[in-house]
Amino acid sequence: MHTSQIDLVAFGPEHLEGAVALSLQAGWPHRPEDWQTALAVSRGIAAVTDDRQVVGTALVTPYGTDCATINMVIVDEAARGRGLGRRLMQAALEIGSERQLRLVATTDGLPLYEKLGFQPVGTILQYQGKIPAIAAPDGIEPACEADFDAVMALDRAAFEADRRTLLTHIAKAGEFAVLRRAGRIQGFAALRAFGRGDVIGPVVAENLQDACSLISFFIVSRPDAFLRIDTTADTELAPWLESLGFAHVGGGIAMRTAGRTEAPARSHYKTYALANQAFG
Repeated sequence: MHTSQIDLVAFGPEHLEGAVALSLQAGWPHRPEDWQTALAVSRGIAAVTDDRQVVGTALVTPYGTDCATINMVIVDEAARGRGLGRRLMQAALEIGSERQLRLVATTDGLPLYEKLGFQPVGTILQYQGKIPAIAAPDGIEPACEADFDAVMALDRAAFEADRRTLLTHIAKAGEFAVLRRAGRIQGFAALRAFGRGDVIGPVVAENLQDACSLISFFIVSRPDAFLRIDTTADTELAPWLESLGFAHVGGGIAMRTAGRTEAPARSHYKTYALANQAFG
């Protein structure tokens, strides 16, 4: 590979093919459609050689002015050791501006992110597998269009940022289910095609039992399908997932910058499963 000159440019549709190749090299399951979704809700940087080969990527997914996630940070194996990862991250920080920034780090990437002002805040656990039929949960139903504002409000309360743009894209590509009590929505889950199969997330609920019911709704609808769930260690969802037959296959370290704005009051709603590791 000729890498004598590497420029950082705005990530565009013309870089998608090269980005897919990079994620495959990294062992990630992202399909072209997954990259297209990420680009649709993000701003990004592509590192390209003078012969237009993509050798690095980084995306920034903004959630209003509240925060943003930095994701899809990849450097081609043949271009490593030249400071390209730092250059991509510095460009991503400029896009993120004064928002609080969040990302999921590998152990290898942790030292760089700490130098750039990120602090560990938790552990991400990735589970996947094909689950046989289970008992259908009570009280969960498919969401309708009229439920969308309530779903957005619950997600904002749990995530502490406005993710309407992201969840609108998820709704177009997938499905939502809601937990309704006394006429009020008190939890939701989403499912969409991603990677090798389907991902369940985000899942927002008041407690672990409700979260398990929401996840079960989609497991019932996809018997023996390949499913993925990204959660955090503090949700205590992991033992239940393992009891169903999901395998723990990796994860990472959740990190954040301090950000300028004060954090809102802590909600009693919690994110039990992420949209995925890129989006939080």
